[in-house]
Amino acid sequence: MHQMPESGLEFSGEILSNRAMVRPKKHLGQHFLKDENIARKVVEALSVKCKTVIEVGAGTGVLSKHFLADKNITSWFFEVDPESITYLLSTYPEIESRLIHEDFLRYELHPLLDVKTGKKAIIGNFPYNISSQILFKVLDYRDQVDEVVGMFQKEVAERIASGPGTRDYGILSVLMQAFYDVELLFTVNPGVFFPPPNVKSAVLRCTRNRRKKPTCPEDLFFKVVKAAFNQRRKTLRNALHAFSFDPQFRKSRLLGRRAEQLGVADFIRICKQVRG
Repeated sequence: MHQMPESGLEFSGEILSNRAMVRPKKHLGQHFLKDENIARKVVEALSVKCKTVIEVGAGTGVLSKHFLADKNITSWFFEVDPESITYLLSTYPEIESRLIHEDFLRYELHPLLDVKTGKKAIIGNFPYNISSQILFKVLDYRDQVDEVVGMFQKEVAERIASGPGTRDYGILSVLMQAFYDVELLFTVNPGVFFPPPNVKSAVLRCTRNRRKKPTCPEDLFFKVVKAAFNQRRKTLRNALHAFSFDPQFRKSRLLGRRAEQLGVADFIRICKQVRG
């Protein structure tokens, strides 16, 4: 990718410019990435050769400019903050036709993703207050989104990437790992953001795996996983009491375990035993 020029002075890998006109807003979970080296690492973390890239939370364009400069990529940028939008339009006029002033979580993505050729990815320095919801939205479009690269609060990233038998393992861990290969790439210190958050951050890469569908009804798979973790202290025999199983299977050792002890294949096995 070609590097876009940036207005302002560069010092120690940071850009000092009229970005100051954009005030970070707590209710939007804004912590603007200001380190150009980290921004480049995030962009380069995309492992698939994409034809379409959607950025969630363009902010001050620290990631956006890399995609604007690549003429081989069709890029779209979501931003809800009016000050950020004003800054982006004044600094990168070419973004105007690609900038979507809408809530990503409520936006119908099919028009952007219904492209017959090429890989599609979602990327962003995700607002921490909606980062999990962003991944649940990705799951709704899993047959179209080939990869996700995002900045998360470190604890959230660890939870999504964690495996069975760990304290952090949960609903989103299972659902994402059912359809994506999840990698925690690197951690990021608070000082590379403005304002600095009170926690460390981490970058995740989620690449679509070969499981097109689980070998059981997908809606049932989601329901079983959520029900199991909603009462994670109980054995699955009790947590899944609302589901109908063959009496013999109800006695199985698998249902005597707790949700955090099961992998994706185990949950699929349970779903296949649900009657009716």
